[in-house]
Order: sequence, then structure tokens, then C-alpha cells
Amino acid sequence: MPLVTSEQMLLDAQKGGYAVGAFNVENMEMVKAVIAAAEELRAPVMLQTTPSTVKYGTLETYFGIVAAEAKKATVPVCLHLDHGSSFELAVQAIKAGYTSVMIDGSHESFEDNIAVSKKVVDVAKACGIPVEAELGKVGGKEDDLEAEADTNTDPMEAKEFVERTGVSSLAIAIGTAHGFYAGTPVLDKERVSEIKKVVSVPLVLHGASGLSDDDVRECVQRGMCKVNFATELRVAYTDAGKKLLAEKPETFDPKKLGVVGMEAVKELVMGRMKVCGCDHKAE
Repeated sequence: MPLVTSEQMLLDAQKGGYAVGAFNVENMEMVKAVIAAAEELRAPVMLQTTPSTVKYGTLETYFGIVAAEAKKATVPVCLHLDHGSSFELAVQAIKAGYTSVMIDGSHESFEDNIAVSKKVVDVAKACGIPVEAELGKVGGKEDDLEAEADTNTDPMEAKEFVERTGVSSLAIAIGTAHGFYAGTPVLDKERVSEIKKVVSVPLVLHGASGLSDDDVRECVQRGMCKVNFATELRVAYTDAGKKLLAEKPETFDPKKLGVVGMEAVKELVMGRMKVCGCDHKAE
């Protein structure tokens, strides 16, 4: 089917008490693997690209790959710009055909974050495209953006932010980090429940790679409607290729590396979809 926006799938998740898995993809093989996992589990799915991935392959290239694979799928597929770094990039993504965009103004002041988020919303709304924003700072590094320390999202600021910007979903900080964790993460899960009470739009969990299944499940139970996975997909894909080359160093065909990479990513994605509870929600 054609690409769909993230709006209805996240509202359905909010109503149904589960979360949509959102998976960062870097190439054709990862796109195929994620959609194959969604097909097998009958799950709605979001595929994401960050600014660095877009720089590597262009918005138009990733749109072309995802749109072609989504057309063959029988489950809802959304293409989302993850951590959009500027108003200009968000608008370019919409023009390229992306069906959901994020503007990340979390490194700006509260007022500046509101200003840039609302500016994106105003353009996107006219095109029927939903917008995700972020409030609070998620630790770790995502592309060229790095937070030195976590600053968890304030519930009342979240309420004001959503009301003033009109965003469709909100990524909140509860102690997660981008990339893998150096130690055991301490999550303020109660913060999710507190924000859910005062914010009407679906909530988003960033930095889920490396979290335990139980942590993800509890965050979803408390109100997270979208969960992002990125680093662990990259590791699964790359490790599969390393393993093949270690066992069969004579391998030279890139397709053989792609096949084992796809198998590893598909298996990982299926596991994460089950943890999010979005399996069999596309039926």
C-alpha cells in the first residue's frame, strides 16, 4: 500500500495501549528487513532516517526505496525524518515525500524550541503531515547533537509546549540516552505517567537501544506510543557481516553480506515489535 502518515497509527496505539516500533534504516537491505518483519507480524511500522543518514543517501533516495517497498506491503508503513535538525530540512523532507517529520529543538531554549517547532507545524499541517518534537534533553549522541547530561521533561512545560506548538506527538526525556548505555540506565518511568495525565498527544521514547524488554514494556504501559530503535539495528547488521567474513573470508559478493544483514535485522525488529505490543495490530 502507499506510504501513510504516522498520525493515525500513533493515535491507534495510544487508544490500544501499545507502541509503534520506529526503526532507523541506513540502506535498502535494512528497509527490506524492517518491512519484512512488519509483514510477518502484521504490525504497523515507522522507518526513520536521521540527518546524517540523509546526508549519506539523500531524502529522495530513501523515499524512493521505502515507497517502493511499502507499495508491496499489506501493512501500514510510514517514512519519518528522525531528529530533524532545522526547519529547512523538515520542509525538504516533506517535499521529498516523507509522511512524518520530527523537528528537534530540544537543544534550544524553551521559547526557541516552541518557535521552531510551531514554524514546522504550520507548514506541515498545510500538507497533511504530522510533526514530532522533543522537549527535555535525551543524553548521549545522535548524529552531531550531543547532550552532556540528561534533563528530564517537566510535565507542565510539556503541556504548554504541546498547546502552543500544535505538534502531533512529543518525545520526552526520562533518563534514556542515544547509543548504548555505559552502565545500567535509571529511568524516571513515573514521569511518563505524570506527563500522560496533562498531555493529549502520543508520547515518544527515544534511546531505546540497550534498554531491557521490561523497561520498554513498562514505559509503553505508562503511555509511550512510539519507541525508537537505531543503534542496535546498525550493530546487528554489521555484526552479521563480520561473522560471515570471519567464517568465509573468501566472500566477495556484497549481496551475501546483505542477506545475512537482513536476516539479523529482521529477527531483531520482530523481537522489538513484540515488546512494544504492536504485533497483529495491522489486521
